[in-house]
Amino acid sequence: MSQTVTVSRRLSATPEAAFDAWLDPALARRFLFATPDGEMVRAETDPRVGGAFTFTDRRPKHGEVEHVGRYLEVDRPRRLAFTVAVPAFDARETTVAVAFAPDGDGTLVTLTHQGVTDEHTEQTRAGWEAILEASERSL
Repeated sequence: MSQTVTVSRRLSATPEAAFDAWLDPALARRFLFATPDGEMVRAETDPRVGGAFTFTDRRPKHGEVEHVGRYLEVDRPRRLAFTVAVPAFDARETTVAVAFAPDGDGTLVTLTHQGVTDEHTEQTRAGWEAILEASERSL
């Protein structure tokens, strides 16, 4: 059975800046799929519907962990949707949607990840929460 994981965080950046950070490899490499003890060795994006991305984080315990996917929706600055897979652990693709809503002088980012396996629900939630927290620091 699969689960849907939803996390939200308010960022002190405009929706445009928050949205763009997810697509700019120079910024995204700082937070997207990056781990505190890893080194991001590859960050490539082709930010258009049908375009692909690859982020490879070199981790002490796992070596090079690649996150791959393709963009399903690119609606700047409101919504981004993409598939994601981590072939080293599970080649199955799941779907992520990220909504960027104005919130005063900042942005409320709400991320919904569909198709998460039951055994990975909490790990996935914690991972996305860490990614959203790191995106705030990167902006």
